[in-house]
Order: sequence, then C-alpha cells, then structure tokens
Amino acid sequence: MRDQLSPDRIAPEAADKMGTFHADVVAQVKDAIAKHDVVVVGMAQNPHVRNVRRALTEAGMKFEYLEYGSYFSQWKQRLALKLWTGWPTFPMVFVHGKLIGGEDLTKAALAAGKLTPKQLREAPTG
Repeated sequence: MRDQLSPDRIAPEAADKMGTFHADVVAQVKDAIAKHDVVVVGMAQNPHVRNVRRALTEAGMKFEYLEYGSYFSQWKQRLALKLWTGWPTFPMVFVHGKLIGGEDLTKAALAAGKLTPKQLREAPTG
C-alpha cells in the first residue's frame, strides 16, 4: 500500500474539508459502482480513456461510463476522485466495486482472461 498521512496528523478542520471536497461527485461514482458491474470514470480528450473503453467494448464487456470534464474543465471534480481512490490518473476502472486500475491494468486483465463477460454474469451480486 502507498504511504498516506496518518489521520491523527490531520487537523479536524482539514479532515472535514477533505471529506466534503466535491462529495457530490464521489457520491455519483459510488452510486454507479453500486449499480453496475463495470464502471469507467474518465475525461474527454484523454486517449487512455478512449483506449480502455474501446478494449472493453471489443471484449463484449458492458460498462457504465462517467465523464468529468476535459483537460480544460472540471479538474477539481477529478481531483476529488483521485483523493478518494488514491489512483493518480484516468481512466479509473471499477469491477464489482473494486478499483482495478487504468488502461494498462484493465487491458492486462482482459488479455489474461481475468476479466470476461462470462465472469461478470457468474459473479455474485450485492
């Protein structure tokens, strides 16, 4: 796991501000990953987002796509998601509520047969 600042080293006022920073966006993503087997969170104009969406589509994977701005907009909303997940880049790909990574790790899972439409159908729900 990555090193993180211990909660006891964060002032309560700062922790409160961190916890409410674009909480609506975090809630949207949480809601999507609760409702859909696969969720891709991305941004316009990002080739990695485009590539992972294409790879999932070509593999016959159904997914929900959430887009937050582009290189020119909504950077604070994307920052809130980075802070929440700890993942530094886009796309963010979630499978059954678990962050599996971005383009490289998603394509690796597809290539290794660890992520298939059949596995999604057979996976337990809830």
